[in-house]
Amino acid sequence: MHIGIFGGTYDPPHIGHVLVATHVRHALGLDVLKLVVANDPWQKSDRRQLTPARDRLEMVRLAVEPYSGVEASDLEICRGGPSYSIDTVEDAFDQGATAVDLIVGRDAAGGLDSWHRAEALREMVTVAIVARPGSSDDAPPGWRTRYVPVPQVDVSSTDL
Repeated sequence: MHIGIFGGTYDPPHIGHVLVATHVRHALGLDVLKLVVANDPWQKSDRRQLTPARDRLEMVRLAVEPYSGVEASDLEICRGGPSYSIDTVEDAFDQGATAVDLIVGRDAAGGLDSWHRAEALREMVTVAIVARPGSSDDAPPGWRTRYVPVPQVDVSSTDL
């Protein structure tokens, strides 16, 4: 099974998240795209107060409910503690995934080498990069990447 993992804080989820998820799923021919709600997003939790994880998960579930092949995932919430993409990818392979694409915004792509256990993550995934308004970063050398064009919506959870 070829899956996509689109992790995030989703505080709150918005039309941009749904738009990216549906377009990327179809563009890459994924069996399923999972919007993985971070339990404790280690790169954000010290900067602002977050809505409880279970509430964010329920908002994501409601947002993607009408879309076949796109689902909300509580994997990181159930695991507890800080949310690291490498742990989620390892869990996906343990649950039967044969290939994993990690979906990131172009604004996050440049920082991939700073992610927890980045070297292991780089070996396990292809990074599907989607443009975000005003972003121009590329992934560091050595990452398998593909760029997925999606319609641009200038909205962010922080602004909401």
